[in-house]
This record gives sequence, structure tokens and C-alpha cells, in this order.
Amino acid sequence: FVLSASSSHYCRSKAEMRHTCRGTINLATANITVEDSCNFIISNGGAQTYHLKASSEVERQRWVTALELAKAKAVKMLAESGREQSSGDEESVSQTDKTELQNTLRTLSSKVEDLSTCNDLIAKHGTALQRSLSELESLRLPAESNEKIKQVNERATLFRITSNAMINACRDFLMLAQTHSKKWQKSLQYERDQRIRLEETLEQLAKQHNHLERAFRGATVLPANTPGSAGSGKGKTLGPRGRRDISLDEQVTLMGEGLGSDSQGLRETENADSFLVWGKEGGYKYWLFCSLWVVEWLCFCPQYKHQLEETKKEKRTRIPYKPNYSLNLWSIMKNCIGKELSKIPMPVNFNEPLSMLQRLTEDLEYHELLDRAAKCENSLEQLCYVAAFTVSSYSTTVFRTSKPFNPLLGETFELDRLEENGYRSLCEQVSHHPPAAAHHAESKNGWTLRQEIKITSKFRGKYLSIMPLGSIHCIFHATGHHYTWKKVTTTVHNIIVGKLWIDQSGEIDIVNHKTGDKCNLKFVPYSYFSRDVARKVTGEVTDPSGRVHFALLGTWDEKMDCFKVQPVVGENGGDARQRGHEAEESRVMLWKRNPLPKNAENMYYFSELALTLNAWESGTAPTDSRLRPDQRLMENGRWDEANAEKQRLEEKQRLSRKKREAEAMKATEDGTPYDPYKALWFERKKDPVTKELTHIYRGGYWECKEKQDWTSCPDIF
Repeated sequence: FVLSASSSHYCRSKAEMRHTCRGTINLATANITVEDSCNFIISNGGAQTYHLKASSEVERQRWVTALELAKAKAVKMLAESGREQSSGDEESVSQTDKTELQNTLRTLSSKVEDLSTCNDLIAKHGTALQRSLSELESLRLPAESNEKIKQVNERATLFRITSNAMINACRDFLMLAQTHSKKWQKSLQYERDQRIRLEETLEQLAKQHNHLERAFRGATVLPANTPGSAGSGKGKTLGPRGRRDISLDEQVTLMGEGLGSDSQGLRETENADSFLVWGKEGGYKYWLFCSLWVVEWLCFCPQYKHQLEETKKEKRTRIPYKPNYSLNLWSIMKNCIGKELSKIPMPVNFNEPLSMLQRLTEDLEYHELLDRAAKCENSLEQLCYVAAFTVSSYSTTVFRTSKPFNPLLGETFELDRLEENGYRSLCEQVSHHPPAAAHHAESKNGWTLRQEIKITSKFRGKYLSIMPLGSIHCIFHATGHHYTWKKVTTTVHNIIVGKLWIDQSGEIDIVNHKTGDKCNLKFVPYSYFSRDVARKVTGEVTDPSGRVHFALLGTWDEKMDCFKVQPVVGENGGDARQRGHEAEESRVMLWKRNPLPKNAENMYYFSELALTLNAWESGTAPTDSRLRPDQRLMENGRWDEANAEKQRLEEKQRLSRKKREAEAMKATEDGTPYDPYKALWFERKKDPVTKELTHIYRGGYWECKEKQDWTSCPDIF
């Protein structure tokens, strides 16, 4: 158990609290009870109850004291955050606030006067009651009655004393409030003055910023050989300190001139919506801000297209930070238990701004492993690199608990890195129910990767299981080695309560269909009671006879090592195997995970590749995921608009499906042939190696992109 500022976490060790926490209790609403000298209970009202046993009574008391202090702090923090939230949109104290304060004091004073009047009445009636009781005592009554009368008299006296004490306390409170009211008013007035000064300063800074930006857009810099002179161009004269506004028409014109001249072209600014463009006018040179849509427009102009594409090669390194929107998870998930997740409409609050096609393309993040494998002359060594590539595709999932967008039928995604990294990739959504995506990647370094993945998922209440179905093929051109394997099951834990964490479990068999070599990888599921390394992966590379040549060891989120296994003579004279971890000198690190970018926790834990996948690129197909409007709106933080757009796209897809079903039914009734939906860039046929029906790339996409001929693409957005 790990105690934080406002919560108690149940995990195996403090280091694993971030990703494998077994449960969390919010101490602000928790009940802490002691059973006996060593046992105590923490409960949050029924959903979670933990019975804890300390080693001694002293240890138990230390824990209870720490929990009570943490609970008090959590309650205080909750109350303060509630007050901040309720007053966050209110303005600071003004003259109205002073009036309200005076009214409050007057109200308090009147209430105290009312209490004083009540006190006088109580004293009056109490005196009359005591007088009546005294008269009763003087009468000749039984001794028992006199005793009762004395008790009543004493209680009446106590009541009068208590009421007097209450009135005195109220009067003291009013005097204290009146004494401090001037101090409060002075403090509030000071805060109000500070706020006004801050607003004036911000307004002044905004004016200065606007003034500097306008000056920057039109300012010119004199050439070194003509200081103090002024040049002109196109009928306009600009001095060394001149400035003017740049209209959108001028942006297009000046950008065109700048890109067409011997300039340095275009630079992307930190703001993703604007660019800096280098241009020339007369004898002066300048940089100017230009809106993003102008840049996109110029991409269609042949004379500027090349320069813009050269500039866009610099990949983006950040995206807008994820907004902090609250959502009642249980209100949505309670109706999803036992259902297929792809058939449940989900708000974008659960998503990350990437589609499943882009997530599939992330398998190529460590493509250099396949480049190295293509250079291997030994097929068994090559198989080690293929195994490391297989494991590396899971490294991006360790913190990625958000769900990618379900692609629309016919949606595509291309990634052209032929010049930078030597490969290009194409994905297409070939089926909607069940959802299936086909992927084809080819490299000029001598390999081809293709796969068709069908995603099935089940929500089981506490966890979500994601089972990818389908084979992955990797072919090396020089040797003809053809490898196939399947993916393991991904499980998302703590769906309802606690911190989400992901685990991979199962086995992968990688087979070389040309040589018969095999590699068996075991993804060890996480166990709270295991002393083993978390997210552990082990493997063995064997030849067709079953002899082990290499042992693999590592984790799917950090690295993979390879050990060469040497045969040794056994006790009875036979051959025995020497495990790789016993021969440390033969260790070779095949793969190590790249560090995440700075502030990745605010950007959905995207890797460097993932940050670039949704960046706008010119010339892509109109069905490309980058052009999907709901995904773009979500990336820009406009989640409400993204949810509305997502519903529109899903409704459009449903209408298209109903139209196809109606056409198929009509064709059946008329007895005419009807062609079902077919993918545009992939063809469904039997795989010659696995004999499975799968979608294989038919070609033509990159040729259409070269011609910019997208007439065959459907309208899905």
C-alpha cells in the first residue's frame, strides 16, 4: 500500500504504482475503522474494502494516524477546489461587494438583536417559572413532589444560564466581525486594485504585442551595402523603419515571389496555424506571417509546390495538449458489459487523435530492425531481428490507454518516408463489421511487410480484452525468406476503478516458411505475486530439427537481448543445451525503446513517430485519415464539436451501408448479379503461403498519387 496526497494505492511496489496499480481509494470519502490491536479497515462505502494487518500495534497506530491526516488534507483540498471552481468565473470585489458586506453585517446585528429579545423572554418566563416552583415548595406536598420540584427548578436555572452564554457568544461574534470588517474591506480593496493594475498591464502588453507583430510583418531590413537608403518594388516604397499590414491577397503574392526567387523559402513557426515566409520587395528582404490555408492553397500551384514540400519535410514535434475534460465513465460503460466494443458508440473523450490505421502504421517505428535483418546472411540471426521487431511494436502501448478512432469503411492512411527512411506504407479499412484493416509497406532496403488485422474486443467489467486476428507477413527480397506470425492479446485493466494499465499476454510463433526456422516468444502476463520482471518476454530460435541456437530475453516496453546458445556435453555423454543467460559474453542488444518526447504525458503519450502521423500533408487521397474532421477537431481540443462531427460521420456510414443492403436485396429479388463492397487498393484472395483468405495490395495507389487522380475514391467524410 502506497499513501499519496489524497489517495491510497494498492500495488506490489511504489515503482509500479503508475502502470500496474491494483486499486485506488480516494481518502476524502473513505472510512477508516480499527478492528483490534493490529487490524484495521479502509473502505469507500461498499465498492472497495481493504482489510489490513500491521506487524504490531504501534505500526497499526502509525498507519491509522497517517491515513486520518491524509484524509483531513484530502477533504480540505476538495473543499478548497470546490470553492475555487465556484468562484472561478466571478469577478473580484467591487463596490457592490462592499455593499453586500455591510448588508451581511446589518443582518447579523439584527439576528443578534432577535436572539437578545428571545433571551429576555426566556429570562422573564424562567423567573416566572422559578417563582411558581417556589410557591409549590411552600405548599404542603409529599416529600417526593418537593424533590421533583427542586430538580425542575435547577434545570430551569441551567437553561437560563446556557441561553445567556449563547447570547453573549453571539454578541462577541458580532463585535469581532465589526472589528475585522474594516481590515477585510481594506484587503479586498487592495486585491481589487491589484486586479485592475494587472488588467491594465495585460492590455498594454497586448497592444504592444499587436503593434510589434504588425511592424514585424511589414518591417524591412536594408541590405548591408546600402544603409539608410530606401527601396521600392511594385510601386510601393518601404523605408528601413516602415511597416504596413499584409492582406491575404498580398500573402499569396509575396509568398509566391519569395518562393520563386533565390530566397530561403518557408519556415514553420511554433504556432501550427501560421508560417514564416521569406520574400523580397525591391532591394529589401523580409519575413512575414502567413496563415495555414494560404500555404495549403499554394500547394496546388505547380510553381510553388516543390518549395513547400521541401519545407514540410521537417516533421512536427508536438501537438496541442490534451484538455482536462471530466466524464462519468460508469454511466457509459455500465451498458457495455459483454458487448463487442466496436459496435458501441463512444464519445471522443475515450479516444486519442489517431485512427486505428495510423496506430497500425506505428508498427514501423523501429523499421531499422528489418533493415538490419535484410543485411543478415544467416537466416537464424535474421530471425532474431524479426523477433525483436515483433516485440518492438508493443512498446508504444505501455502508457497509451486511450482508444484510437474506428476507421470508416474505405478510409485510408499513407506514410511516405521513402526519401528519409527508405519505406512507404499504405493502410485501408476493408471491412466495417467485423472491423478489418489491410496494411502494406515496402522498403527499398529489401523487405516487404503486409498484414490484415481484424480486431475483436470484449468488455468484462473490470478489464477489456483486445484480440487481434490475422497473420503478419514479412518477406525479404534478396533471400526470399518469408516470415509469418500473429499478435498476442492486449488487456486494459482497471476500466472502472483505479488507474488504467495495459498488459500483453500470450505466445507468438514466428515461422520462416523457406527454411523451417522458428522462434517462439512468450509474453509473461503480469502477476501481483510473481517476483519476476514485469512485462517480461522470453524466446527461443530453433532450426528445423528443433535445436536451439539463440535465446531471447527482455521486456516488451524497454529492450530485447539475444544470447547465442552453444551445445555442451551432457553428464551421460550426450548433447546438452547451454542457456544464453549463462553465457553473458554472447549477449547482443537487438532493440531498445526510444525515449518519449518532452511533455509526452500531455500529448497522449505519443512517440516521435506518432506525433507526426496526423500532421497535414499535401497530395494524399481524399479518404486519408489526416482529413477526417472529427479527429482533427479532437486534436485541436474542440471535443464538443468533434463529438457532433463523429455522430454525423457514423450516421453517413450507416446510410451508405443501408443503401448497399437495399441494392443487394433488390438484385436478389430481380435475379441480377450484385457485386458486394470491394476494397479500392487491396484485393481479397487466398494467401499462397498460409492458404488463408486475406487482402493483398493490388497496386496503383502511388501511381494515382503521382497523377493526383483520385476519381475512384469514395466520399466518406
